[in-house]
Parts: sequence; structure tokens; C-alpha cells
Amino acid sequence: MTTTAVPRQAAAPGAEDASTVKAPVTTPRIATPSSRPTLRGRVRRLADAAVTPLELDDVLDVFHPLRSGAPLRGRIVEVRAETEDSATIVIKPGKDWSGHVPGQYVRVGAEVDGVRLWRTYSLTHGPRRDGCLSITVKAIPGGLVSNHLVRSARPGQMLQLAAAQGDFVLPDPLPAKLLLVTAGSGITPVIGMLRNLFSRATAPATDIVLVHVNASEASAIFRDELREHAQAGHISLIERYDDRDGLLDVAHPEAGLAALVPDLDERLAYACGPAGLLDALESFHAERGLDLTTERFRPVVLGDAGAGGTVTFTSGPTAEADGTTPLLDAGESAGVLMPSGCRIGVCFGCVLPLKEGAVRDLRNGAITQAVPGETGPEGIPIQTCINAAAGPCSLDI
Repeated sequence: MTTTAVPRQAAAPGAEDASTVKAPVTTPRIATPSSRPTLRGRVRRLADAAVTPLELDDVLDVFHPLRSGAPLRGRIVEVRAETEDSATIVIKPGKDWSGHVPGQYVRVGAEVDGVRLWRTYSLTHGPRRDGCLSITVKAIPGGLVSNHLVRSARPGQMLQLAAAQGDFVLPDPLPAKLLLVTAGSGITPVIGMLRNLFSRATAPATDIVLVHVNASEASAIFRDELREHAQAGHISLIERYDDRDGLLDVAHPEAGLAALVPDLDERLAYACGPAGLLDALESFHAERGLDLTTERFRPVVLGDAGAGGTVTFTSGPTAEADGTTPLLDAGESAGVLMPSGCRIGVCFGCVLPLKEGAVRDLRNGAITQAVPGETGPEGIPIQTCINAAAGPCSLDI
């Protein structure tokens, strides 16, 4: 997930004494405050001994996994269907969860068929008295984690978590006028913003227009909640449905964004959705000299693709990959247990050593090459989520 703020243009670390000693001398050691074992330390050693060959942390992970000091986790407390292919997952986080700013996202690790896979999802809640957090997931065809969370996740199951990240957040103070453009699951960071703004005792005075685009009314996530905000006068809601209104042509002189929002030149704009819509919005705002902040769920991929090649993994498998397929996807398709995280080049959770061959950065076309005899034996670290094969290459995993 990447956030781009574009000003006026388009836009994931004790020796002994040396003197001679004629006879052995035994000196009783007097425990000092620094050397005397603490009660906590003695209890810990006893507990570790009692559960050997396990460690105490292994036992605590079973009975108290959300404790302070443990790896950050969360327990699912509710799975609530939003549409036929989307669901909100409410999670009780561990005590070390440090909170978030509405609009940010969180990396989530889920066990799917015995394999831990990481994905990134926007946080969709404002303040909650129960201290829980929520993500809303849309099942993607072929998506291992999204389909698992929407179709199979149940209360009580544990998820791994990382700290909230992201710059797709509203300014403070708010501007007088704000334009939000979302499409599909691009509404997820924005609903968190709205829930936060309108949970306050005094609603903000900002004039907010939300243009929300979906394939159909039935597929629109948070449709009823957004309409309630509109009826309460919180926002001006413009709903667009492809099956009813056709695809939105952002730059169309009579039916485009300027026609939908006549005063858009006066509004600070935020947008989240598919790459095609964001590309069009960025070009449109750049031509008008307007600011636009965007949030992408996939990196911007350079259009001119390379030829691809055979990818060899040191664990054994090989894969034939074209020049547009990220090495991460190629490895997973070949059955390789690939490390991953945000999948958009932000978190560096997918880095592997390139041992031999060449790869191409899908965002800018830059070529990274590892040559045996010239490249060090450790290889060249690359991000597999935003690099594709640029000929035969070998990855160490």
C-alpha cells in the first residue's frame, strides 16, 4: 500500500591479577545488589526448568498471547459480513498495540494451510471503547489470505500484527473543503476517517464531498453507513455504479469529475482505489494544477515490460515468469514459501538475495544484476514484490 502526496502535479535496520599466587586462596563471594539474583529472575529460571524442553514464553503464548512483551498479535472477536465477498474482522490486539491515525494500514499475518502469510489492510475504525481494531477485507479471486479471512476466519483465531503505518491521513487542522474519491475497497481507509471525525462531540465544520464508485450497488461496501452520513448532513455523497452509470471518465467535460463536483478546484483532494482510476485522477489534477493525495494497494508498474525468464530458487523449484509478474507471485505459484509483507514495496518484508541473473524494478524499469565472481557470495538483496525477472535469475531461499 503506497501513499503519494502530489503538490501541484501528478502523483513500504574478569581477568585475574598477574602477580604470582603461592597458594590457592578461597574468598567467599559476597552478593551485591547487582550480582544477587532477583526474585523475578529466580522464579523465571524455576519456571523455565519446569517446562523444559519448552521455554516459559512458549507456555505463555498459549495461555496469555496478548501479554505485554510478547510478539504483537491479535485475537479475532467478530467476523461480520459486509457484502457477498467482503467482511469486517474485529480484532482484540495485544497490550503493545500503539494505536493508529485514521487512514493508516496494518500488516496482518494469517496462518493459511499451515503457512503464515502477510498482507496489508486499511484500519476501518475510529475510537472504540473496547480497544479493538478492525479491518475490512474484500475477497480477491485467487487471493489466499483475503479469501481465508472472508470465508474461513472465526472468532478466537489469532493473527500476527505489525504497528500501524501510512501517510494517507487528513491534515490537522482540516481544510474548509475536502474531496474524497474512492472506488471499491478503496473506501476502507476513508470510512475510518469518517468514523473518527463524526464520533466527536462536535462535528467538524469541513464541507466534505465523497465520490464513491462501485461496480454495482450490491457490491458497495459500507453503502448504508455512507448514506446515513449523508442524511445526517455530515457529507455530500455522490454514488456511481458502473452497471448503472457506466465507467467514470474523470476528464469527461460533461460527465466527469468537474461536472460531479463543480467546485473541486477549491477542495483538498484524497483518492483511494484501483490503479486505473488513480492514474486518471493524478493526470486530471496535474493538468489543473491541483493537489492530490492517493493511496495505492499495488505499486505503480512501468508499462514497458521485459521478456521475463526462468527463476530458480535454491530450495529447489523453478518457475517461468513473464516480465510483469513479481518474483514474489512467481515463487508462491511455484509452491515456494516466500517471505512477504505489504506486497507494494514499502515494508521490505519480502527481501531475498539475488544470487545470479538480472531483475527489473516494475516501478521504474531499473535493472539489478548479480554476476558470479563479481557479486559477493551473499548476493544482492532485492524486494521480490516489486521486481520481475529480466532473464534467467536465481534467488536464495
